[in-house]
Amino acid sequence: MIDFVLPSALEAHEPPEARGRARDGVRLLVSRDDGVSHHAFTDLPELLSPGDLLVVNTSATLPAAVRLDRLWVHFSTPYAEGDDTWLVELRRRVGKAGRPYGGGNPGEWIPMPGGVTLTLVRRRTERLWQARLSTDVLPYLRRHGMPIRYGYVQRDWPTGAYQTAFALDGREGSAEMPSAGRPFTPELVTRLVSRGVLMSPLTLHTGVASPEAHEPPYPERYEVPEVTAALVGHVRSQGGRVIAVGTTVVRALETAVAASGEVVASQGWTEHVVTPEKGVRAVDGLLTGLHEPRSSHLQMLTAIAGARLLEESYEAALAEGYLWHEFGDLNLLLPRPR
Repeated sequence: MIDFVLPSALEAHEPPEARGRARDGVRLLVSRDDGVSHHAFTDLPELLSPGDLLVVNTSATLPAAVRLDRLWVHFSTPYAEGDDTWLVELRRRVGKAGRPYGGGNPGEWIPMPGGVTLTLVRRRTERLWQARLSTDVLPYLRRHGMPIRYGYVQRDWPTGAYQTAFALDGREGSAEMPSAGRPFTPELVTRLVSRGVLMSPLTLHTGVASPEAHEPPYPERYEVPEVTAALVGHVRSQGGRVIAVGTTVVRALETAVAASGEVVASQGWTEHVVTPEKGVRAVDGLLTGLHEPRSSHLQMLTAIAGARLLEESYEAALAEGYLWHEFGDLNLLLPRPR
């Protein structure tokens, strides 16, 4: 797995709009087998071919953080279908940022804003608790929550700053933004469609991804609709490329691959982890942000691009001053020529 030092100067501390740019005013590093090249994100339509398919995530971002005086509670995902408990991460307030909090005991009650309580049921991972809120979680978060923010983002931004162009009303469920879709604007989507690039949706609700942890992803809810499964098959049969917009899309599509090798409509909870050993069968490319050192996402990127190309890409991103994290620049991995 790639290991490197990420300088603070290369962390995106605010949205590009706060830097005087449009949402799509970020940079795009393109990685192909014959090397890397540097572009504006608005060059994307010309970098793709008619008949290529972009698969996007329609999950909307929840205001999933609730702040107490000394503790922050990050709501991740429901524990299981039909269960009234959620996975939550407890973080200790340090100045204007939060740090992982290792305390807590099963059965402990945490008083929450609005006169409700959070009961810790059981520790499920090193950092995640199974917990029960004494009221319905989604309406509660809409009233008392705010978007999850880590220390590299220097101030709070409204929930709208964490929604992508593809987020649908009624599809709230992601603890953190599916950020590869953030730079898309209606104008850019129009240009893509005008060029003959196809687009199709799926949904995967992301859990918390604390930057201090590098553990594999845990189960997340997803849905691959019939139209998307059919389009994936059609595009590949015609020689086009299936390009995932974000690692969440890769996870959902790879989960939906049947024994025959075809993507089929499916929904539920996925525990699939993409690794270089397993490889990928549903996607030919990936549009994604730049990931932290030792992040588990780098395994997925290696499975798609190969270790050599990925290492070359990250060396170039560091050397050319690309910005990391959810408000940063993008990387288009297209290892397979068309």
